[in-house]
Amino acid sequence: MGVALTLSACGNDDGASDDSGGGGGGSAAEGKVGVILPDTESSVRWETADRPALEAAFEEAGVDAVIQNAEGDAGKMTQIADTMIGDGVTVLAIVNLDSESGAAIQEKAKTAGVATIDYDRLTLGGSAEYYVSFDNTVVGELQGQGLADCLGDKAANIVYLNGSPTDNNATLFAEGAHSVLDEMTSFKVVGEQAVPDWDNEQAATIFQQLYTAADGKVDGVLAANDGLGGAAIGILEGNGLAGKVPVTGQDATVEGLQNVLAGTQCMTVYKSATQEANALAETAIALVNGEDAETTGTTVDSSDDSEVPSILLEPQSITKDNVGDVIADGGQKMEDVCSGEYAAMCTEAGIS
Repeated sequence: MGVALTLSACGNDDGASDDSGGGGGGSAAEGKVGVILPDTESSVRWETADRPALEAAFEEAGVDAVIQNAEGDAGKMTQIADTMIGDGVTVLAIVNLDSESGAAIQEKAKTAGVATIDYDRLTLGGSAEYYVSFDNTVVGELQGQGLADCLGDKAANIVYLNGSPTDNNATLFAEGAHSVLDEMTSFKVVGEQAVPDWDNEQAATIFQQLYTAADGKVDGVLAANDGLGGAAIGILEGNGLAGKVPVTGQDATVEGLQNVLAGTQCMTVYKSATQEANALAETAIALVNGEDAETTGTTVDSSDDSEVPSILLEPQSITKDNVGDVIADGGQKMEDVCSGEYAAMCTEAGIS
């Protein structure tokens, strides 16, 4: 899946990667990398999956790296970036909160001679040297096909619960899902709305409104990630429909996988944090060494039709039949997913 990445040749493992900048002594890559994650609310993945995967990838490569989280505050992300640039990072990777603030950060970095990488989300109108992510249109296609598979051939009313309107990925997820579902004439869209900042509480309110506007005649929910899916499931449960109305997701979170096992969520999309972190580390190391990174193609920046050199990895559709793949890959721990009432469900699904 995706491109093969090898970090060991880039340095030894004497270095360290932590929130304070760590060591990196003896590293063949003489430079410092800064990474700014977006928040802790849009998805639990940023702190539970991406941070440890990034720390491990940079430590293995012997690269001095500092990783911080903007906590959903664009102003704080700008302050963190300013501090990192002032502290001498040579490469800065960001997961933007919105393209406008992300592009401004990248322009400051460029002026200071700091190379930039878009991690996970493309910054429209930005100036990143590279974009490292999964193929987000494919993510949406997997969600659309997953919902179609769960609904079957019957006529069905669908509600879309899309991600944040300031996140370019959310646009791509929706486009990918529509490209699949719009071709199926038995399906009718009876509601669609984006959820600001991927906020799960707002998602519950929005879905309740969409559900009410459709007079409760909702047969399927295209939810852009597990958090939004969980919000929809909560409303469906209150109406006695959890498990009867298929709901999609993304990120293969513990809650998402448990919902899949329980049958209240029909699928999720797994994107290996380790694979994405390793891709970012290898790209950053290439920039530190003044080399070109190995890419899989380019991504079009829709704001100006420019092409950004990209490393796009391959996502995986997860249903009850292959939840074990996420655990086997290290994406989640079995003791977390298969705790309490879910232990028997895991056994039934062949997870042991």
